[in-house]
Amino acid sequence: MGRKMKFGCLVKKGVAEVRERDLPEVGPYDVLLHMKVCNICTTDYGQWLGLREHQGYPMAGGHEAAGIVEQVGEKVTDLKVGDMVATGYEGCGHCPACREGHIDQCEEIRNDTEDGYKWGFFGFSNYCVKNSSGVYKVANDLNPSEAGFMEPLATVIHGAKKLRLKPFETVVVIGAGTMGLINAQTAKAYGCRVIVSEMIPKKIETAKAMGFEVIDCNESDPVEKVKELTEGIGADAVIVAVGATSANSQGLEMLKQNDGRMLLFAAGYPVPELKVDSNMLHYRKMELIGTFGADHEDFKEAAQALSTKVVDVSKLVEEKKFPLSRLQEAYEEASKPGMYRVSVMLDEE
Repeated sequence: MGRKMKFGCLVKKGVAEVRERDLPEVGPYDVLLHMKVCNICTTDYGQWLGLREHQGYPMAGGHEAAGIVEQVGEKVTDLKVGDMVATGYEGCGHCPACREGHIDQCEEIRNDTEDGYKWGFFGFSNYCVKNSSGVYKVANDLNPSEAGFMEPLATVIHGAKKLRLKPFETVVVIGAGTMGLINAQTAKAYGCRVIVSEMIPKKIETAKAMGFEVIDCNESDPVEKVKELTEGIGADAVIVAVGATSANSQGLEMLKQNDGRMLLFAAGYPVPELKVDSNMLHYRKMELIGTFGADHEDFKEAAQALSTKVVDVSKLVEEKKFPLSRLQEAYEEASKPGMYRVSVMLDEE
């Protein structure tokens, strides 16, 4: 009888379960990981809340995960037993998207597993086998919960490249949630002046603790405040890190008169509206930029940034953590308003 793996999955709205399945064999290009942690991300708890049911059940997600390499396949040369790693995307390597480097758009990445699971990342597992192409080494002394931020940071880096951030630009980030503050830190690392807009008190305090200029939307009109803070000029770029119609509208109004860029980073459910005067885009030479996912280079840069603390996510991990056996409680905690990342500790029972 082969070895088994325990894993967490969402079986329907509001219900998370821990199940068992056969642990796959380690192929020549694979690695066996002893998983340490998986953070509950927006996609995961959105599915748990029933806001993303189009993704289907049972969903074996979890893509903010980190662990230790326990075994390597015979063809693996860039990883060794004992390495601390974080997991990214495993593209098939042969579909048109993969051949163009867009592994996040791989035609097979959303296919059901052979045993019927949707989004088979299996991040919430005690052990898993991954193709080494989707596994990235981080510093061995990096906190595993922080290592789990590699995937979300990679998506932020991907967006920052599309936004073409430059030193000394003024960037407004709408939303001080997990992804908003990762965007803010990344923009700061690019040498930008960063202003964060938020209305939830806990998130306002976290953004301030991280050293950002913060607009409290409960006290000031965010659009007018941006104009005030920029001496009437407006922002060079706006990153919309919350999926809301109001955020989209505010972002457009915050941009400077000419050549402003707005990055639509966040999805929203129900789908937010984006009402745009096309003449305004035309005459003011504005850019609306969409972003999603990340590629191999983004993952490598994210692993390096976390390992060297260029991006410090320590304030974005909630203190209360849960073992895999209490996955249902972990989702209940993660779905509370104002929460940052809740870690599921995969080697603690």
